[in-house]
Amino acid sequence: MASRTSPEAAAHAERGALAVICGGGTFPLAVAEAARRAGREVVLFPVRGFADIPLEGWPHVWVPIGQFGRLKRELRRHGCRDVVLIGNVLRVRIRDIRFDWTTLTMLPRVFSMLRGGDDHLLKSVARIFEEAGFRLLGAHEVAPEILMPPGQLGAVAPTEGELGDIEVGRHALTVTGPLDIGQGLVVMSRHIVAMEAAEGTDLMLARIAELRRIGRITRPARCGALVKLPKAGQDRRLDMPSLGVRTVEGAARAGLAGIAVEAGGVIVADVAALVRAADEAGLFIYGLEPPTETKR
Repeated sequence: MASRTSPEAAAHAERGALAVICGGGTFPLAVAEAARRAGREVVLFPVRGFADIPLEGWPHVWVPIGQFGRLKRELRRHGCRDVVLIGNVLRVRIRDIRFDWTTLTMLPRVFSMLRGGDDHLLKSVARIFEEAGFRLLGAHEVAPEILMPPGQLGAVAPTEGELGDIEVGRHALTVTGPLDIGQGLVVMSRHIVAMEAAEGTDLMLARIAELRRIGRITRPARCGALVKLPKAGQDRRLDMPSLGVRTVEGAARAGLAGIAVEAGGVIVADVAALVRAADEAGLFIYGLEPPTETKR
């Protein structure tokens, strides 16, 4: 008797292998594991100099920055049409990149991509992949379980005053988001004391800790909140904010009371580990309901 193939398995086979282009951090592996659990064949493409995940047991091809021609060939050789870009990749100096011929022919476009904020850069990268015939997927589309859930996650609840700080932060990020500045800020007693820019969330929190150390912030420990939201209009396939244990540890060192991020708009590699770290540090973790017009 012929075996039956489930509709999901048939759909996966028709789409071919999923390519996960891996920057730094744990999120690439979390996405790959979720896709594999869903029955999808996965090939990892770790970016040389940035990816730092264990690769044992995974088909993989290392890819250097600046060699898009080689990447295209490898994607097609492995039957990958669907592509996820996930993980940290810092901007590098043009003179430090070894371009292949395909990328050299695109240099005027590359220079234009680098003139602007992160959202401009990432949208330009997306167009290049799509023009080459690939379909870009968001990490949350492949692995919806990594999305931040709504409400209080751990044992600690935000106070009324901390909820007020969160609302100040939410409003400020709504205003600054279209300027492509950053996705996070810190509010203490209704006062914005830091905003994320090129340094990223963890270094912003380290700055808060240093400001406490030198006396520029005098509010008592366990005051204020880190607030993170997606920027208005950003392509969520490429640049969703993330939250992990390292950020919880940084918030604790910075003397914050907790962290609030948009539910469904921020990715979390391991919710259980996040909650455990927050409870141990005595911090709240709170998922904010997104504005009605941005719910998906």
